[in-house]
Amino acid sequence: MYKYELHCHTGGVSRCATIDPKDLVRKYETAGYSGLVLTDHYSPLTFLPGHYLRPQKAIEHYLSSYHELKDWCGDGFTVLLGLELRHYGVVNDYLIYGVEEDWLRQQKNMLLWSEKKVCEEMHKQGYLVYQAHPYRPLIYRCDPQYIDGIEVFNGHTDAHRNEKALQWAKACGKPMSSGSDTHYEKDIPCGGIETLRPIRTNADLLQTLRSGKYTLLCPEGGVDLAAHKAG
Repeated sequence: MYKYELHCHTGGVSRCATIDPKDLVRKYETAGYSGLVLTDHYSPLTFLPGHYLRPQKAIEHYLSSYHELKDWCGDGFTVLLGLELRHYGVVNDYLIYGVEEDWLRQQKNMLLWSEKKVCEEMHKQGYLVYQAHPYRPLIYRCDPQYIDGIEVFNGHTDAHRNEKALQWAKACGKPMSSGSDTHYEKDIPCGGIETLRPIRTNADLLQTLRSGKYTLLCPEGGVDLAAHKAG
């Protein structure tokens, strides 16, 4: 079996995080994971004032932790690029899977996009959009037609709100995901997915998520997944 993290951050890029890229790799390798998707924040809080209205001008800074992670990981550990996207004026976060560097460099200010435009633009590329931790305070549940799935376990969200996310996903008939939402050295990897086949590329990741052939990971008592197996 192979374990993969779907939601984690690094210090320097995600300004709310402090963990160094090399420590993030070490932490997940020690915990027995086979890889991770780096979902640093692409939000108004990420970029310094000089790039607040032009985040695309700081895209190499945004990619810096991803490149460092790739340098630190060995051949047996997979690091893939993702996004946690937030628009101006809201606190909703969307996890984007399948992201390619060249495509990201070509984009203008994605913080101006509506939920509908996020869905349209990501789907043009074949990417997937999941709403992260949808029951945190001040977050509203977006129209389910604009997302491909829902994060039902989040390591930085209490069990009650995770359970509500699980019930919403079931009611919507949406695929589910799990993520540790790692920010700090003290955080313990506890979320993600477990698969029978290795995930080496974004194409592998997208195929796995679309197929539903994975098991959601979360600590005992984190949310009542009832040994949920997607697919």
